[in-house]
Amino acid sequence: MARRIPADRFHELIQAATAVFLEKGFQRTQMSDVAERLGVAKGTVYLYVGSKEALFEAALDHADAPGRIATPAKLPIATPRPGATLREVRARIAAAGALPELAAALERRRVTDVRRELEGIVRELYAMLSSHRVGIKLIDRCAHDYPELASVWYGASGRVGLLASLERYLADRARRRALRPLRDVPATARMVLETAVYWAVHRHWDASPQEFDESSIEATTVDFITHALLSREDG
Repeated sequence: MARRIPADRFHELIQAATAVFLEKGFQRTQMSDVAERLGVAKGTVYLYVGSKEALFEAALDHADAPGRIATPAKLPIATPRPGATLREVRARIAAAGALPELAAALERRRVTDVRRELEGIVRELYAMLSSHRVGIKLIDRCAHDYPELASVWYGASGRVGLLASLERYLADRARRRALRPLRDVPATARMVLETAVYWAVHRHWDASPQEFDESSIEATTVDFITHALLSREDG
């Protein structure tokens, strides 16, 4: 007799797997760790996924999904083909990191309201990071022991590309004197990004968390970065 698969367990499996991957990273995570977290036998996990690689891809696929995760019609989920997970991650980074406000600013020849422009860019960046925070944290944690994933995450299609765009924007606006003089443009771009990343993403996993109103934190982050970059006349 085929083993019965509870309809709601897939959601719980993904939640458990995500938590374990975040704690241990990709290499150190074992299927038995996920089974223990879920409170089932290891064999039960294999009713849903064919391997740890399949489980990791499923966790990425459903990271930041609203509501309960529906059980796929076909189980177990097959092990992805070589390179498939990396291609999926690259595509998601490209889609999430499009940042139309920043792209439009880079094409803009005339700046009429730098405060409004800068606030829009930082707000867009924060919103993108916040809405993908579980997936970002998952990739960031596992990239340390998954070299191929690290090359995508930290490369030109990931953080390096985003920093390059921020650097271009900051250098151009500083050159036009729309922003205050910047001592080190690459360092400033990194500070902008890391400030937004901490408050939008990493603080949710802080070992000593504080409760904050989400909308207030977003507004405060936007104000903080904007005021730090604007000239006194514009600030």
